[in-house]
Amino acid sequence: MLLTGHTGFKGSWLLEWLEVMGAEVTGLSLPPAGPVNLFTPLHGNERLAGEIADIRDIEAVRAIVANAKPEVVFHLAAQSLVRRGYADPAGTFAVNIGGTRNLLEAIKEVDTAKAIIVTTTDKVYRNTGTGRAFKETDPLGGKDPYSESKAICEMVVSGYRAHFELTGCAIATARAGNVIGGGDWAEDRLVPDAVRAWRECQTVHVRRPDATRPWQHVLEPLRGYLVLAEHMSRSTEMAPAYNFGPAEKSTSVRSVLESAASHFENAKIHFAESIEGPEEAPTLSLDPSLAQKHLGVQPVWQLEGGIARTARWYRAFIEGGDPRKLCMSDRLAFLKAGQAAADKEAADQKAAGKKVAEKKAHVA
Repeated sequence: MLLTGHTGFKGSWLLEWLEVMGAEVTGLSLPPAGPVNLFTPLHGNERLAGEIADIRDIEAVRAIVANAKPEVVFHLAAQSLVRRGYADPAGTFAVNIGGTRNLLEAIKEVDTAKAIIVTTTDKVYRNTGTGRAFKETDPLGGKDPYSESKAICEMVVSGYRAHFELTGCAIATARAGNVIGGGDWAEDRLVPDAVRAWRECQTVHVRRPDATRPWQHVLEPLRGYLVLAEHMSRSTEMAPAYNFGPAEKSTSVRSVLESAASHFENAKIHFAESIEGPEEAPTLSLDPSLAQKHLGVQPVWQLEGGIARTARWYRAFIEGGDPRKLCMSDRLAFLKAGQAAADKEAADQKAAGKKVAEKKAHVA
């Protein structure tokens, strides 16, 4: 199995989950970013020697893929920040478009893959600001370099689809909403910026408080990727793309941060009174019903629950908690809640079926 971007926030969470499942995983990524990151306490640095590479370097990518000979590929490596995309559009395009092309070429050459999942974003859609929840069949687009690069990444995947399907390999893109969760230390992200400020007894400044996004805990889309990979390993007859987002309506930045602040003492927030910074979509929402119908993936935690788990993770970490134990605790709680929800749904369906049978028997 190959996991690109394994040293990042989502990649570190997914790598921990895969390893617990007993999967043999090869990574492909840049080194962990920053002095504080999630990868190092979860996985250590001993495995980095043969797995650190720039996805823009085709020869390095070829070498890692040829050595791994993966049957399943999760492609998470990306430049994933909107404002960094404005600052460095060329680098953003090179990573998100060129890097994806390099990876798919390398996978094509080894010809061992049975399932490839390329993660993109909720921002791939042509957003006209109506607030309507996007479906997978909606037109792609983007008004900023990051969003544009991810929309083009989708087109790159489409260009390789015919080849992979002819060889018995399924390939799909996964479009996830905005994620929160413990261990994200990236700059210019809402919750990490807030935690850093509150830890230092400072005020967090928020530039677009009324923007709405489909927020969800990081474990939600990761479970979606795993279920999708399982289905794809059995069949190439899958949809070309799946949305993974919350069941509830999109939520404002203001609401998310106020909820997070309620879990911290003396948390101070300054909401900008006018829009600041480069252009970003004011509204964004996803329709996850296709993943629910095809894959049986239902959201497990409501947003308030996800925010509470995230805040608990950061508070425990600040107090000296072990990141590995904190992540394991969240993952086990998530799986337990998911199983309870599945059991309830099965019981409800059984009860409904019994009522129908009794009604038919009464009529007869």
